[in-house]
Amino acid sequence: MTSDGLLAILKYCLLALLYLFLLRIILLVGKELRGTPEPVPAEPVAPRRGRRRAWRLLVVEPETARGEQHEVDGELTIGRAGGCGVVLADDTFVSQVHARVFERDGEAWVEDLGSTNGTLVNGEATTEARRLRKGDVVQIGQTVLEATR
Repeated sequence: MTSDGLLAILKYCLLALLYLFLLRIILLVGKELRGTPEPVPAEPVAPRRGRRRAWRLLVVEPETARGEQHEVDGELTIGRAGGCGVVLADDTFVSQVHARVFERDGEAWVEDLGSTNGTLVNGEATTEARRLRKGDVVQIGQTVLEATR
């Protein structure tokens, strides 16, 4: 085989690799634009008995949103998407639908929904649904929330 033939083969191989690389980028961008799949619905919430106070998430950071409260009424999604219960549009470290907080048997639970940067509870990464206690600190991106009743 001549050197011209070998160069032609290498040129086509390089071109094929370039197209595969571009295809991979297009698929990743498309996946990010579609967002995360809809979260699995929480189990039905039993009616509240007595005067038990509802769970709330209190924004601790960033300073500009400090003091905002978000009630967990059955289920609350958190992310950058407009349909979320808590929209964190300015936090670029938050996924479109990042996490959800839901009530089960009077307890509050937090679950990461496959986000890119994860969800922290009291500084520890969560890989599955985790029960929240009053005063627990939930970090989603650069936003810090405190669980209160």
